[in-house]
Amino acid sequence: MSDPDTPKGYLLAGVPHAAAIGLHVLELGGGTVSAYVPYKAELIGNPDTGVIHGGVITALLDNCCGIAVASKSGQMGQIATLDLRIDYMKPATPGEAINAFAECYKVTKNIAFVRGLAFQGDRNDPVATCTAAFMLGTKSQPGANLAQKG
Repeated sequence: MSDPDTPKGYLLAGVPHAAAIGLHVLELGGGTVSAYVPYKAELIGNPDTGVIHGGVITALLDNCCGIAVASKSGQMGQIATLDLRIDYMKPATPGEAINAFAECYKVTKNIAFVRGLAFQGDRNDPVATCTAAFMLGTKSQPGANLAQKG
């Protein structure tokens, strides 16, 4: 995962499932993000095939879309997923990392719109594509979901 003292790391602070899947942000800025999840045995959905679980791809795309929104809107930690549609095109190739790219292409007063894809190697042959909408201004604090309950 990225260093929490950098803009890339700050965007992932307090997101336990991003840490759990090993999400790494490669490039960030202007409403776009490139990231990847390394292939790890604990992420396999079917031990017989070695294919990474679809939930890992969902978490990767949801996080990337959220990061793209934060990059475009400047609202760090104040967004929430409203809608996430994922179309799975093919199973991921076992033994390979899964890359992702997301672009926030429209921001209104309350909602941001994003599209993204997960791929291995060729971006023109995606494992999955997505479209998403995010609510802005949720007033959350990064890491608040990790606070100890008294």
